Amino acid sequence: MARLPFVDAETPGVDAELVRAVQERRGGTLLNLDRQLLHSAPIAKGWNTYLGSIRTGGIVDGGLRELVILLVAILNRAPYEFFQHAPVALAEGVPQAKLDALKNWRNSSLFTPKERHVLAYTEEMTLHVQVAQPVFDIVRAHFSDRELVELTATIAAYNMVSRFLEALQIEPEQN
Repeated sequence: MARLPFVDAETPGVDAELVRAVQERRGGTLLNLDRQLLHSAPIAKGWNTYLGSIRTGGIVDGGLRELVILLVAILNRAPYEFFQHAPVALAEGVPQAKLDALKNWRNSSLFTPKERHVLAYTEEMTLHVQVAQPVFDIVRAHFSDRELVELTATIAAYNMVSRFLEALQIEPEQN
């Protein structure tokens, strides 16, 4: 159970325009994550803009982006994040077999060399923060400057998301 009460459009003092903006980005609904972020309008607004840009404003392949997000969720033991992004990954064309193999990606032959390099970069950023030069050099060879910034921002942002989710014990929505 979440450590803070949920906020929604009917909560006294909530910014109704912000709620509408978040719902619009989410396709008309609020996630439990949003219902915690809305305790702070400035944070919720910035989060909505930043994560919206990462999810929809970049040019990095959507399937690769989602593999990165899912690996961050696994590494940070953040099941809510995995729960939310597995369907997105499937919609982006990532096969279920890759989702199933992601926890042990190093021992799987399902991932392409490019995916393996990106997953190694994701691990370095998530588990060690500093990225070893050989890992950076290998992933750098696959991307333009813009793509590398977007990939790096995605990994960093979803580390933030998973830490927020886990600190406040936010659980997946009950459908």
